[in-house]
Amino acid sequence: MEEKHSLNDEHALSIVHFEDKDVRRFWDKEEEKWFISVIDVVGAITGSSVPKRYWTDLKAKLKAEGFELYDKIVQLKFTAKDGKKYATDCTDTETMLRLVQSVPSPNAEPLRQWLARVGYERIEETNDPEKAIDRAMTTYLRKGRSPEWVNQRLRTIEVRKELTQEWNNRGVKDGKDYAELTDILTAGWSGMRTKEYKSLKGLKGQNLRDHMSTLELVLNMLAEASTTEIARTADAQGIDENRDAAVKGGSIAGSARSQIEKTTGKPVITSANHLTKPTERTGLK
Repeated sequence: MEEKHSLNDEHALSIVHFEDKDVRRFWDKEEEKWFISVIDVVGAITGSSVPKRYWTDLKAKLKAEGFELYDKIVQLKFTAKDGKKYATDCTDTETMLRLVQSVPSPNAEPLRQWLARVGYERIEETNDPEKAIDRAMTTYLRKGRSPEWVNQRLRTIEVRKELTQEWNNRGVKDGKDYAELTDILTAGWSGMRTKEYKSLKGLKGQNLRDHMSTLELVLNMLAEASTTEIARTADAQGIDENRDAAVKGGSIAGSARSQIEKTTGKPVITSANHLTKPTERTGLK
C-alpha cells in the first residue's frame, strides 16, 4: 500500500451516495482522479456488517484470479463516524469497477451489465468507427447541447486525432509527451495550462473540450490544426522539434483570440461550463 496523499485540501474531499450508503472519496489534483474508499463501496454493494473482513477475503480472491492489487491501492486518512481519522484503502474508479466484477452480490449486477454493454459497444466501434460518432452525437444532444455545438465538437475530435497521429508518426509516442505538447499549445492560445483552464471552469475529471463554448472550440481547433501543419512543413522529429511546432501553433490561435477580444471587447475564455446541477445520488463519478 502507498500513502501518498496528505489530504490537506479539504475541498478535495467529498461524499457521494451509492445504494443509500455514504461513500468517501478524494480528488487528486495531480493525477486528476477520484480515489474512492474501497470499504465504503464494498459495504454498500454487499450490505455486509463487517465490510473490512469482506474486503480482506475479496483481496485474496482477486489475487487468486491473477489481478495484482498492490500498486493499485493507496491509503488515505478519512474521517470515520466517531470523528477520528483512520487510514483507509482507496483506489481509482477504473480499479473500483474491476473490483465490483468480483463481488458476488445482486447489487453489483447493474454495474457488471453496464461494463458488458460498454465493452460490446467498444468492439462495435472498432469494427465500424461511424457508430462511435453516432453515439457521441446522441450523447451530447441528450445532454442538451445544440446541434451546432455538437457538430463543432465532433470536428475538434477529428482534428485532435489527426494531430496525435502526426505526433506518433514523428516519434512522439509517450502519453506524458502528448500531455506536455497539449499544455504548450493550449497555453499558447488561452494563456493557461490545461489544468488551470479546467480549474477556471470548475472541472475535475471532465473533458475540458466538452465544456468549451463554440468559439473556444474553434480556437483550440485552430491551434491543433496549425500545429499539425507546422510539424508537417518543418518535418519536425522528436519531442523537441514538435514542442517548437506546438508553441507556434498555439501562438497563431492566440493572436486570433486577441483580435477577437479587441474587436468585441469581450473575453473569449470564461468560467462558463456545461455542468448540470450536481446530484449526489447518481452513483460514483
